[in-house]
Amino acid sequence: MKAVHFGAGNIGRGFVGLILHNAGYEVVFADVNAELIDALAAASSYDVHEVGLSPRTWTVDNFRALNSASDEEGVVAEIASADIVTTAVGPNILRFVAPLIGRALLARPAGLAPLQVMACENAINATDALRGHIETALGDDFTAASHRAVFANTAVDRIVPGQAPDAGLNVTVEDFFEWAIESGPFGEALPSIPEAHFVPELAPYIERKLFTVNTGHAATAYFGAAEGIAPVAEAIAVPEIFAKVKAVLEETKTLLVAKHEFEPAVQEAYLEKNLQRFANPYLPDTVDRVGRAPMRKLSRHERFVGPAAELAERGTRPTALLVAIRAALVFDVPADPESVQLQEILGTRSADEAVVEVTGIEPGHPLFDDLVQVFGSVQSEAQSAR
Repeated sequence: MKAVHFGAGNIGRGFVGLILHNAGYEVVFADVNAELIDALAAASSYDVHEVGLSPRTWTVDNFRALNSASDEEGVVAEIASADIVTTAVGPNILRFVAPLIGRALLARPAGLAPLQVMACENAINATDALRGHIETALGDDFTAASHRAVFANTAVDRIVPGQAPDAGLNVTVEDFFEWAIESGPFGEALPSIPEAHFVPELAPYIERKLFTVNTGHAATAYFGAAEGIAPVAEAIAVPEIFAKVKAVLEETKTLLVAKHEFEPAVQEAYLEKNLQRFANPYLPDTVDRVGRAPMRKLSRHERFVGPAAELAERGTRPTALLVAIRAALVFDVPADPESVQLQEILGTRSADEAVVEVTGIEPGHPLFDDLVQVFGSVQSEAQSAR
């Protein structure tokens, strides 16, 4: 069995690549980072260190590596004969890998089973987005090519912190992970991935992860940054920050239970488990890394504004989420382009304009006035500090 995986970074090697390796696949990593690909191509193995209450080390071998920028034909050929193709490149990069997958589908031999395509990104319905990009790339040829693939959405969950400068190809990850995959598109031909969890309906699991893990992790980062604390584990250990993060997750729990009918006790246990994960002292993660890209994290359907808007639409004022949104607005890291962009918007737009541009929430929405108040208070505070 062979799997082609786009994205040879820490998540690719330490999560998706590891799970595919454990399932018995030869993994072909594809990436545009020439230095990383060259290192992988020259290596026979690398180690994944799981840290936490149940630590262990996995050795990953039986892999190859190709540069998807300089060797497009080689990547296309590998995908054309693969069983699975996965991605962990970031939602905004899917449009760049889509043409290669599309060309591979056109070149795929008719006798092979459909290629199983799964985008493993921190985004809702990322595989649907990838499929759309492939359709755009192929145009009129997409109808024929689409019969040679099965597209399934996934929800992935593993904290992979920034790595030590001398780590090389080895990766340190937490000892918890979850990879949920919608089963419907596959019919009776489910992929052979024993450590994955196949579910009939994925949307509830995607939102549960996004609105619990991602919301809580980012909230911890923004609250910690506001207090001048660098390590995430130290931030969540501060009682005041812990209380704020838990209040945020209690609000998202309210939404998830009402919307998807999760058992309250089950969701509460999931919430508590994630608070423990953020406090894992063996994960050397920083608030700057976890909080990076605040423009994306504050966008319409992401981890803060998404649940806050839905709660407001249901008649509940998302007080704790608004506090977290405020903390995100003051996240000022000059090395992060999105942080710079956010501060430029806050400094040059009115509160109303900034709310629409940053969050996508329009006037008339039940959350709009609260957001304007939060944005305005941040702007007033910044002006007073000048």
